[in-house]
Amino acid sequence: MKFYLGDVVEMKKKHPCGSFQWEIWRLGADIGIKCLGCGRKVMIPRPKFEKGVKKIVKSMGPGELENLTE
Repeated sequence: MKFYLGDVVEMKKKHPCGSFQWEIWRLGADIGIKCLGCGRKVMIPRPKFEKGVKKIVKSMGPGELENLTE
């Protein structure tokens, strides 16, 4: 599964604040995600992140970031 900066994903387990939705803010061997409920930032190893993702709610796609900067 491909992920891009700014994607909003729904995880299988909910955060203690009650939210299931997270925004991706960093990509690499570890994935940085921010809870959309409370704003908490967390770093997760990529394999654990990919296993925990239920679906992509909103994708920024490869060309979407370029459109935002123009």
